[in-house]
Amino acid sequence: MPKKILITEKPSVAMEFAKVLNAKGTRRDGYIEAENWIITWCVGHLVTMSYPEKYDEKLKFWRLDTLPFIPKEYKYEVIANVEKQFNVIKELLQREEVDQIYVATDSGREGEYIYRLVEAKIGVSGKERKRVWIDSQTEEEIKRGIKEAKSLEEYDSLSDSAYLRAKEDYLIGINFSRLLSIIYGKRVAKDLGEDKITVSVGRVMTCVLGMVVSREREIRNFVKTPYYKIVGNFKNNDKNFEAEWKVTSNSKMNESIKLYNESGFKKESDAKEFILSLQGKKANIKEIKKSKVKENAPLLFNLAEIQNECTKRFKIKPDETLDIIQNLYEKKLVTYPRTDARVISTAVAKVINKNLNGIAKGYKDEEVGFLMKKMIDEKYSTDLIKTKYVNDSKITDHYAIIPTGQGYENYEKLPELQKQVYKIIVKRFLAIFYPPAEFSKVSVVVRVENDKNEEEFSTSGKICTKQGYLEVLKPAKENKLLTNDEQNVENSNGLEILNELKKGQGLEVENYSIKEAQTNPPTRYNSGSIILAMENAGKLIEDEELREQIKGAGIGTSATRGEIIKKLEKIQYIQINNKTQIVTPTEKGEAIYDVVNNSMPDMLNPKLTASWEKGLDMVAKKEIKSDEFMKKLETYINSKFNKLVIKY
Repeated sequence: MPKKILITEKPSVAMEFAKVLNAKGTRRDGYIEAENWIITWCVGHLVTMSYPEKYDEKLKFWRLDTLPFIPKEYKYEVIANVEKQFNVIKELLQREEVDQIYVATDSGREGEYIYRLVEAKIGVSGKERKRVWIDSQTEEEIKRGIKEAKSLEEYDSLSDSAYLRAKEDYLIGINFSRLLSIIYGKRVAKDLGEDKITVSVGRVMTCVLGMVVSREREIRNFVKTPYYKIVGNFKNNDKNFEAEWKVTSNSKMNESIKLYNESGFKKESDAKEFILSLQGKKANIKEIKKSKVKENAPLLFNLAEIQNECTKRFKIKPDETLDIIQNLYEKKLVTYPRTDARVISTAVAKVINKNLNGIAKGYKDEEVGFLMKKMIDEKYSTDLIKTKYVNDSKITDHYAIIPTGQGYENYEKLPELQKQVYKIIVKRFLAIFYPPAEFSKVSVVVRVENDKNEEEFSTSGKICTKQGYLEVLKPAKENKLLTNDEQNVENSNGLEILNELKKGQGLEVENYSIKEAQTNPPTRYNSGSIILAMENAGKLIEDEELREQIKGAGIGTSATRGEIIKKLEKIQYIQINNKTQIVTPTEKGEAIYDVVNNSMPDMLNPKLTASWEKGLDMVAKKEIKSDEFMKKLETYINSKFNKLVIKY
């Protein structure tokens, strides 16, 4: 009797599939066998690329005359400690009665690679192969994934991309780690007082090290520069407000060399002299603008955003966050974690009430219960189709991380931290159904006569009039937001003072004062913010909306970024403060940076690394062929190698 076999990435996931498929049968060593189904599993990677010495024993030794190492055909081998499970899968796939293979490893590039390596090593042929692609571990999603499983061949380009990524990392890592160690290893070891040092180089890893070291040196070399601002204290009907001076084209100080920037003087004495020139001069309202501002809830979480959020809130590392969300995913509580998307699909948006109803019925949390009740009582719309939260064009493999509204039978057994992370995901999700936050804003420009010129002082105030989504994402006491680069009115009374002003009216000048300011160095990365910087090709963009707008090819992938940070820490190139999660380079890390910077500086350039990642993405999308990518890679390696050897 013909049988189908289904292969997952982990035993726990296999159990869920077996339950959904009603595959009641005998649990054996490494698989479950039922009447129609055999369910088995990998345990992560079972097969890996062979080291150079497996091609030739001579390649075990690091010598110039054996480099660059670029094999014509790549060798792979079974990982020793999981050989037993590999043999189980091998025996199962080679059974004659097995005529269909359902591949249900994680739905992404890495999951695809895990299975394809196993299949290639075994040499499977003559069987129908199908790919199960799911967004969550819920029963209906598993059923849908199996029912709608496509031919595995449709994912060949994704498989090609996965193989190329591994080859790229392998070739760059082996060739340049060996070459730079041969050329610079003894010198670096001597400088660090060590007997021997390996210069470890990686396509992504080295680039991230460059980001950390560059930032640290910027901070180290930064010299604080003081400058002096002018603040005017003005009175209207016995009520005072302050405004800051800024230079304009009509100012006496326009293009003056005494200025540090548009709002400050280099010397305090010059600021004092300027104040003297304003004494006794009339002031009036030149401009007043009143506006209502609406602000929508932020986009949903992708992996990078939730990793950054958890670093800020809980001071945990990105790989720890991924482990937590992976567990929430396997417990059916959230959708697939390794995603770059921050929106959902049209198809998901049409049935989003299932998620909401599930949360309302199953999630026993007082705060969330209150927020859900308010949504119902206020009749907030759940139609997301025409909002910014739904965009099919911004989804590749998976949509944003959202709660499924299921899995609550597993919730109480979760550790407290996992419960907190889950709640953050739920609240970010609920926020998109709430109305925009609304603000009243008043901007005022004060004109002061200055002989034939005029000076301008400006201020603005912004107060929240309707909390909207802020009721979900911010504490209730936070009833205002302040604008950047403006002197803000600190409370509603201050805003009322500004509201009373009218264009053209005169003001009393109480006094002018000097406020000392200074330039600030750039901030250090923490383990979360560096993930965001990697996602945005080396740019740490604080503004969330701006991040989304300019996002392109990043460094690494959502699945690998946390592991890269972990590896850099393990090989002692960086260190991460456990309490603050601040990332700094070690002495060794800086030494390696200097080696790479002096020999092949482009490896430190995020744009180069991002371009390679973009190339892999283009292979996955069938925009370029694997051969084309491989040719460029080999040309790059040969060219770099020859230049370095000649220099050496």
